[in-house]
Amino acid sequence: MCIGIPMQVEQVEPRHATVLGRGERRRVGTALVGTVAPGDWLLVFLDDARERIDAQRAAEVNAVLDMVSAAMNGQTPQAQPDFELPSRLSAQQLRALTGAAKP
Repeated sequence: MCIGIPMQVEQVEPRHATVLGRGERRRVGTALVGTVAPGDWLLVFLDDARERIDAQRAAEVNAVLDMVSAAMNGQTPQAQPDFELPSRLSAQQLRALTGAAKP
């Protein structure tokens, strides 16, 4: 299974960026997301940025990853007050979450 990690761009070089997230620094490929700048947020899978995201989305993904980590360590995850599983969201909410165009 591959999990996307939100990471923030620190430095940019041709076709790559140095990013920081969840306590680690990586050099990732940026070919799939185009030009990036320091401060941009990316969703990183393995060593490639796959999606450009905003700070709010990065915080949401990090909150879910924190809940998964707690559960894997035998702790009771602390759900965020406004957290909803995707299966409980309406079609309109899912489109907004994924950035998909409205019908």
